[in-house]
Amino acid sequence: MRVLTDTHSLVWALSTPDSLSQKARKALSESEVTVSVANLWELVLKMGKRDALLADPLTWWDKYISKASIPVLSIRTVHVVTLGTLPDLHKDPFDRILVAQSIAEDLPLVSKDADLSRYGITVIW
Repeated sequence: MRVLTDTHSLVWALSTPDSLSQKARKALSESEVTVSVANLWELVLKMGKRDALLADPLTWWDKYISKASIPVLSIRTVHVVTLGTLPDLHKDPFDRILVAQSIAEDLPLVSKDADLSRYGITVIW
């Protein structure tokens, strides 16, 4: 099984795995993990802010994602088209593009945000 991570789940999985639920840890350890370029985009945009998950996301990404050869899902036209069809149930633009990618790629999303399941996707937490 392949799974897609939201940004928090990705960072927690690699830095503080105890922050994940047992079900999320199991899914991430037993599945092919795919991350989204949206994860990096969110980390970079929040860099230096109070709610930043990482102080230096570019170095972290290179070390834990690029060098580990974790597959990175680009944002493609089909994802943006899918995003355009989503009802306005959630305001976070990063979560919304991850939902669109989850739908378009038929991937469950590992996320603590159970509200995302209202879009009809499988949310693992």
